[in-house]
Order: sequence, then C-alpha cells, then structure tokens
Amino acid sequence: MADDLSVKCCIAGGGPAGMMAGYLLARAGVDVVVLEKHADFLRDFRGDTIHPSTLEVMNELGLYDALLKRPHQQVTQLKGRFGTYETVFADFSHLPTRAKFMTLMPQWDFLDFLAGEARRYPKFKLMMNTEAVDLRWQDERVVGVVARGPEGEFNIASTLVLGCDGRRSTVREKAGLKVEDIGAPMDVLWFALTRLPDDPIDPVGNFGAGRIFVMIYRGDYWQCGYVIAKGGLEDVRRRGLQAFRDDIEALAPFLHGRSAEVTSFDDLKLLSVGVDRLTVWHRPGVLCIGDAAHTMSPVGGIGINLAIQDAVATANLLAGPLRDGTLTDADLQRLEDRRESPTRRTQSLQVAIQNNVIKAALGRRGQPVKPPFLLRLIGWVPYLTRIPARIVGLGFLPEHVDKAVIP
Repeated sequence: MADDLSVKCCIAGGGPAGMMAGYLLARAGVDVVVLEKHADFLRDFRGDTIHPSTLEVMNELGLYDALLKRPHQQVTQLKGRFGTYETVFADFSHLPTRAKFMTLMPQWDFLDFLAGEARRYPKFKLMMNTEAVDLRWQDERVVGVVARGPEGEFNIASTLVLGCDGRRSTVREKAGLKVEDIGAPMDVLWFALTRLPDDPIDPVGNFGAGRIFVMIYRGDYWQCGYVIAKGGLEDVRRRGLQAFRDDIEALAPFLHGRSAEVTSFDDLKLLSVGVDRLTVWHRPGVLCIGDAAHTMSPVGGIGINLAIQDAVATANLLAGPLRDGTLTDADLQRLEDRRESPTRRTQSLQVAIQNNVIKAALGRRGQPVKPPFLLRLIGWVPYLTRIPARIVGLGFLPEHVDKAVIP
C-alpha cells in the first residue's frame, strides 16, 4: 500500500507528552503529525495538575500569561491530615521559578491550549478520531505506522514514531519493548462532589483508620479520590454505598450531606494504579516517552509533568537530527539516558511513599492513625516544606527549552 502521508515524526497519542512534543517539534521546523484517537480532549478524571516545572517551560516559550488566562486555581501549599493532625508538607512559594505555585486546570483545557498554539505552525498536523494501530517495518527499522481514522486504515511514513499513547501503549506493544512491572498497593475511586463557597481550597490528603481520601479543588466541584487497597473494589461494594458515604464524611466532615450525591457505584470511576517502566525505551525508528515509557503512581500528581519534561528533552535533542535527516539510534539512546535517571528516582520515591505511608494507612482499619515521623518533623520545622516542594514542583531534572533548537 502506498504512503498516504509522509512526515519526519509521527506521534501516537495526544496527551500531555504527545501534544507538547508535537508543538515543540513543529516550532523547531520539524514536519509532525499527532494522532489522537478521541474526537476531543474531554476525558473525566484525568490528572489536572500543572506543576511549576511545566509553568516554567511555558514561560520560556512565551505562553505563560496566555495559558493562565484559562480557568484555573493556584495552589501554594499541599497539606496532609492524619486523624485530627494536619500540617503543610510542601510550600511552593520559595521555588526559583516565575510560578511559585501549582496550577489546577482541567487537562482538556491545557491540551486544547497546546493544540491551538501548535496550529500556528505550518509543520504541525493534528488528526483527531485517529490512532496508530500498528507499526510499519523495513527490515529491523520502524518506518511509520498503520493508522485508523473515520474513513478506515491508511499508512503514514515517518523517520521517527514517537509513542505517547499512555500506559496501555499500542506503540510499545507493537515494538516489542519489555515492561518492568514495579507494582502498586492501591487503586483509586474517582468521583465528583459539589463545592460550596466557604469550603477550603488547598488540596488535602486525608488519612483515616484504613481509609485515604484526596480532594482537588475544581471551581464549583471537588474532584475526589477514595484510595482503596489494590483489587479492593469488591470489598467496597460489599460494605455498601452508605458505608462508603460515611467514610467520606468521617474523613472530610465539612462535606456533611453532600456524600449523598454519590447515588450508586456507577458514579465512581476506578483508576487501577500501576507503576512500571520500559527496560529499553526505543528501537530503530521508534521511541516511547511519558506514560508509554513509564507509568507513574498518582502520588504527587507528578506523572503529567514528568511526561512534559520528556517531551521538552525530546525536542531539544531530536529536533535538529530529525529536521536535518541525520537521526540515528545513538540520538534515541541519548534521550533515554537523560530521562531514565529522573524517572527511576521519581518512581523510587513514589514506591517508598506507597509502601511506607499509603499501604500502612490502608492496613490500619479500626486503629488509630499516626502521622509518619517525617511529616511531623516537617510540621515542627516549616523550612523543611521547601524540600518536598522542590521534588514535587520541579522534579529531579527539570528541562529547559533550548533556544538554539526551538526558537
């Protein structure tokens, strides 16, 4: 079958990694097409955090002010509550960035903003309702994808296929890239509850006796996450809907009466939490980044921002070779080498929190809940709130736009 479209880079997936990489590569003069299998970006209960590291990238690109004209909330502190003990464990106000806060913005608004900015560049093409269903090979090298859109299957030829299609990535499966499953002890039930004007604003993680409840301010409603033991949904169902509502109001008493807005278990969306990473991120002609390369725990909401950092590094390192037709496997390895270390360090920290805080809390149903020593230490010495703020807000290797590559 003849090629229906030919580009330098074909990006599978229009999430944060894919849209940012597509925007940056097009801005750097690379012919790029982004394939997004949905008709729009309106997915419920996607992560909505935009961390200071990402906002700094937007500042470097001259997009900071325009982005923050979109509806959003600014959060300068993260709090934890263990029983009646509450403390600030991260304070972003001291970060060496323009944005000294974390932003809560619906992910569809962020992706729509990036898509609008990317369309300003003639090298950019976004195809909605279209997904990569297979890879095309020439000998041992990937030379494009078989895509499926509203009118059926067609071929795209490309120098590089960039897999940004999430934790269930078709690209990584078809490329035969091996996944190392690290595991997670919990799942999350997401749902929405009405927010009233006198409710608090800052996100709070509530730890009770065998229960964890997270609330994220979303303007006129709360995006709520009820954390359960891995595979524990049937236990929640067995206990019944009223017991579920009682748990919510015990952990967040100000919600009294509003838990009735959960009218059935159909109102809950299960997020099966996983932590994994590829042992090798690439093969000749194909590279995975973001969740396709490393599925992150929701701890800290870091996954989106790590994906953005991957995209920035990808554009910095690969835009020139793609544009000039000199891309080699060594270039792909250089990208993996740069991004693997912060990925491993971040996942190690998430796993430590999962095993020592979350798993411990979930296993204490009916027993008193005690805050971890490190959290109490941060409460005693407020200066220490700067350390988790830097880890969460900036990460272990924040990327910056290379102006020599991306004007």
